[in-house]
This record gives sequence, structure tokens and C-alpha cells, in this order.
Amino acid sequence: MTLPTPAAAPPADPPSFGTRLAGAMQAHGRLCVGVDPHPQILRDWGLTQDAAGLREFCARVLDACAGRVGVIKPQVAFFERFGVAGMQVLSELQQQARAAGLLVIADAKRGDIGSTMAGYAEAWLSPGGDFAADALTVSPYLGFGSLQPALQAAEQHHAGLFVLALTSNPEGQQVQLATDAEGVTVAGRIAAAVAARSTTAEAGLGSIGLVVGATTAGLAAAHGIDLSAGRMPLLAPGYGAQGAGADDLRRGFGPSYSSQVLVNSSRGILAAGPDAESLTRAIEGTLEDLR
Repeated sequence: MTLPTPAAAPPADPPSFGTRLAGAMQAHGRLCVGVDPHPQILRDWGLTQDAAGLREFCARVLDACAGRVGVIKPQVAFFERFGVAGMQVLSELQQQARAAGLLVIADAKRGDIGSTMAGYAEAWLSPGGDFAADALTVSPYLGFGSLQPALQAAEQHHAGLFVLALTSNPEGQQVQLATDAEGVTVAGRIAAAVAARSTTAEAGLGSIGLVVGATTAGLAAAHGIDLSAGRMPLLAPGYGAQGAGADDLRRGFGPSYSSQVLVNSSRGILAAGPDAESLTRAIEGTLEDLR
């Protein structure tokens, strides 16, 4: 008598983005290296202003990051300016980085409504896509509800989102610190909405977080915005070349700094190039400063 073959167990779901991010920060620290091939950086590195120069830039940065940091954040605009060839390099970078064990946050700041937002989300978060990233930066300034397609895609694909809240550009405060009839700021409403989504995380960090500038983090406490709610991951640009130091981060974020804050550094590290040894020293020095 032939016994039936047992049915194969369904594949386990991959860990959430928040869980992966918490693991990366525990293993490598809170530094996220911004991959920003600004025209001046390419010139300073002696690289050509074309896809070939862009590809060489990415290879050097990725080589310095792999095994030393847990997260990179390509600035999509600096790849888009080279057209199709630039976007091909971005696709290669993101795939190579993830294969090397790095998490990738695509800094594209997408924001739209309905099927258009769904299209953006699938382009950047679908695992099989050319631009598949672990997380995407998004803009909520068509209303937080406009992000619903992206929130659904992030949940479906076990990916993350970083929602713009208190950005480091001064003009952002005109909108972000505007108050409603109840005296609550726009940034406060966004933070509360994100915290409500993050509380569904099973462990560690939530998968839906905020972008809060290193130079503006102190405004949260001043305006009654709770950054610790829901264990939201907090992506903090503005450190280093943009003016904020490690002490500013600790004061601005308060208790949230120790476990929720991922600090982005772009120019502060890239300015050390073009040789790999100098980039490595800059990364290691930054990691030590942020501990």
C-alpha cells in the first residue's frame, strides 16, 4: 500500500521590514549611508557625468558599505537625471545591495492618489520589480488617506514606508507646523496616523515610519508630537554636512534615539572619497560618533 505524500508546508512569510530594520541596526548600528551622486561629487571624484561615471560611483560606495552598515538610501533624483541609463544603474545598485545583505530605502518621495499611488507603490515595493526596495519615502501632503495604496502594498510585500513629517528644510514648517481647529499640527496628525499603523508590528520596530530631520527633531516635543508611539522607525536626514551633530540628535529625539532612529549621512561620507580606504574610514568614524 502506497501512503500519500504529505502536503508541503506553505512557505513562511518573510520578516516584516520593521523586524529586518531592527536586526540591521542591532548588527551594524544606526547609520544609513545616502547614495547621492550629486554632480559636484562626481566631479570631485574625477568621474564622468554619465551612466559610466554613475556606475563606478555606485560600485565604490557599495564596496565601502557592504558588511559595515545595514542600510543605504539612494536618492532617486540623481539617477533620474541620466534618463533610462541612470535608472538602469539604480536598478543594478539596489539589486546588488540587497544581495549583499543591505536594506535599501528608495528616496523617491512619491505621493499621489488612487491607482496612481498604487502604481508607484508596486514599482518600488514589489519584490520582482526592477526597482524593488525594502522601503520607500512617501509624501502625505495630499492627505494621509492618499497613502492607503502604498500602505497596502507595503503590508502585502513585507516592505516599509517612511512618511515625510518634520523635514529639515525650513520652508517645510509652513505646512508641517500649521495647526487645525483643535490646535494640532499637520505633522502631529501625520505622526499619530503612522503610529496607529505601526502598533500592528509583531515585534521590534514598526514597518511604517517617519522622516524627521536631525535639525528639526526638537520641534516634535515643542509641539506635542509623540515620536515614541507605536515604535515607529524614524529616518533622520540632516546629520553631518547639513548641520546636526550626534549630540543634537540625542537631544532632539530624546528617548526615541536609542532604539528608533536611523541616521542618514550622505555628503559627510561621500566627501571623503573617491578612494575606498577613505570612504571606509569615514563610515567607521560616523558609526563611532553615533554610538
